Amino acid sequence: MSETNKFPLISGNLSLDLVNTELVSRGQRQDLLLSEEDVLDWLTVIKEQNSFWNDQLCLKLKERIGQVLVCLLEMRSILRRQFELLADGNPIPDEFIAFLEKKIEKAPFTYKLMNQKLTPIPVGESEDTMLSFIAYDLLTLIEENKLASLKRCSNNDCVLLFIDESGRRKWCSMKICGNRKKVARFQHRKSDDE
Repeated sequence: MSETNKFPLISGNLSLDLVNTELVSRGQRQDLLLSEEDVLDWLTVIKEQNSFWNDQLCLKLKERIGQVLVCLLEMRSILRRQFELLADGNPIPDEFIAFLEKKIEKAPFTYKLMNQKLTPIPVGESEDTMLSFIAYDLLTLIEENKLASLKRCSNNDCVLLFIDESGRRKWCSMKICGNRKKVARFQHRKSDDE
């Protein structure tokens, strides 16, 4: 299985992509970050979406991958709880914003111009660097008011979340849940016709 297929819903938003490393498959909740190798696979996939990624950061993350895994899982748990509350229409708590700001304080940013874009580059331990990128991404989503469009998938069995800027999207993805529901509806209609 390729890494991209292993992580089916990559949005380009690091915080949301982390939360979506949990999904439901065949009725069972699945954790896609069970091992250090899983984290390295995920980092490879998200590297393509993030211009700040470089070989030096990858090496630092590999050196401390055990600690990176623990920190990512802890962060994912906190983000999932907050994202689900936001998707249900709750406001963003000030304490949550303070929590994100603290993550950045542990690995403060310097900036570089990369591909004509000013890019934040954290300075600190690799796990703090990773968490600061995630926190920065999430604070940027808050600043741009994109979390107002955060939704849960319409498939009640699905735990994936997405940002619906069009206001019309129902599914995490047509490939994952949309087609399943279409097929189920078709099968149901077909059996009613017989």
